[in-house]
Amino acid sequence: MNTENKQVETMTADEKFAAIANLKNSLEENFISLGELLSEIKRSKLFRKKGYDNFKDFIEAEYSLSATLAGKLVKIFDLFIDDMDVDEATVKEIGYDRLQMIYPMVNKSDWDIKDEWLTIAQEKPANELRKYIQELKANEKEEKIDQKKILVDQYLERMTSIFNCSRTELDYKLALYFQDMEPDQIKKVVQKRQRQFESELKKEEST
Repeated sequence: MNTENKQVETMTADEKFAAIANLKNSLEENFISLGELLSEIKRSKLFRKKGYDNFKDFIEAEYSLSATLAGKLVKIFDLFIDDMDVDEATVKEIGYDRLQMIYPMVNKSDWDIKDEWLTIAQEKPANELRKYIQELKANEKEEKIDQKKILVDQYLERMTSIFNCSRTELDYKLALYFQDMEPDQIKKVVQKRQRQFESELKKEEST
């Protein structure tokens, strides 16, 4: 990738520092080049040449650039350009905002799903993409809630059948059962089984 007509790998440290200052003023146009420079400086710990112990202090003090924003630029470059090897024309066409929207989904997905997200981001304007992602997350959340409700309903049906009692009477019997039990022990068992249940849900969603 060219940055100011020169490969990042062949630039001196001072040239890299100067390039960041020039590129950050036009973020939307230069987010790929800026992400590449920041990724290289962070990876190689080049910020130490300027006397800084960490990347966050370096980027905020030297360029008045939010470390959060810098981190996002690095992640976008590392994922879409470095890891996935998407061509720059496609990345630029999608743009920083839409790439940032799909990053969480792409980062955790299998390769075929990653490609689907790139296609979706190319086809949908930013406002439609944002709405699409919000609806998708809402549906996933609702599905998880439904699975928990199914578990609860099945348990209650089983227990009321065993005791041959009403739901209210079952609450009373469960209170009798739990009243003298050690709270910390109950908590540990519940947390363990909750992790197992939610882990199984995630496995089912990924298949």
